[in-house]
Amino acid sequence: MLSKLISKAAAFAAALLLAMLAASLPAKAQKPDRLSVAVILSAGIENGWDGTFIKALERAKEAAPHGLNISWKYTEPLWGDDAGDAMRLFAESGEYDIIWAHSTYSDQVKKLKEEFPEILFVVVGSGNEGLGGNQYWVYKRVHEPAYVLGTLAGKMTKTGVVGAVGTYPADDVNDEINAFFAGAKSVRPDLKHSVAFIESWYDPAKAAEYTKAQIATGADFILQLANNFQPCEEAKIYCFGNFSDQNSFAPKTVLSSTEAVWDPDLNWIINEWYAHKTEGKAYDGNKEKHWFPMAEGGSAVAPFHDLESAVPENVRAEVKAVEGKIMDGSLEVPLDVSEPKTTAK
Repeated sequence: MLSKLISKAAAFAAALLLAMLAASLPAKAQKPDRLSVAVILSAGIENGWDGTFIKALERAKEAAPHGLNISWKYTEPLWGDDAGDAMRLFAESGEYDIIWAHSTYSDQVKKLKEEFPEILFVVVGSGNEGLGGNQYWVYKRVHEPAYVLGTLAGKMTKTGVVGAVGTYPADDVNDEINAFFAGAKSVRPDLKHSVAFIESWYDPAKAAEYTKAQIATGADFILQLANNFQPCEEAKIYCFGNFSDQNSFAPKTVLSSTEAVWDPDLNWIINEWYAHKTEGKAYDGNKEKHWFPMAEGGSAVAPFHDLESAVPENVRAEVKAVEGKIMDGSLEVPLDVSEPKTTAK
């Protein structure tokens, strides 16, 4: 009888111990079914930089990664204190899981990230500081499609001169222009090039002035980063668009474009947030630049649309071959972020 009592007491003690241990363990995180994103825009959705990201959000909503119902709200273009104030309002509302600041906003995020540790902050592009923790730094390079377009320009130029009109001589602007020139020179080593920067993110009048100057140097193909194709239309030469398929702006002039594709960047951030919520994984934002190459879906070359017949079949085949080599890794496009210089006079 005594042995039975001892056995029952031991069993009871063991059960009690297991219950105490279970109570001390953290409860398993409930899987979220929604994700809300606040987006700080820098130029407006009509601009390729911002507009392509909003389209990526639309695709993510349709794909519903992890079964999430994704919603978002975006601002008008904001900078400085106005951007910081908007971020604070979003954070204090308690309604948003991710604050995606779609340009150079690490100064504003620095003032908020420690105060709101559960929010994942994102900054994008050059000029940012890698803060780590719950700030992630998304970078976007489209130098590989720019190289492809350069080979097209080098094959088709009649004057032997190509041009580029940039915004600012920033790291993620210089890389694209230099790659465009490198692509052109890869098929025409004697090629000359002309470059100018309007020193603004948006100034149509200055963009027109500088594009005309490019044409005056003899450029008959121009990589247009400043969003004004009218001078190309008037001169009856071809321009290449930037960051989005811009053929619709000038269907007879924009032969193709570099395209920024934010889907892999967005998926990366969503996965980081989801792992934090479901696994308790600490945010570990990158302190160095991080981008997805063309082969991983980070950028693309826009189609020719109705201008396909303007490109000789053999040139189309050669350009497609270059694109294929980039995609399979057999061709590595040089990353040159030095400020490009004019060689055509």
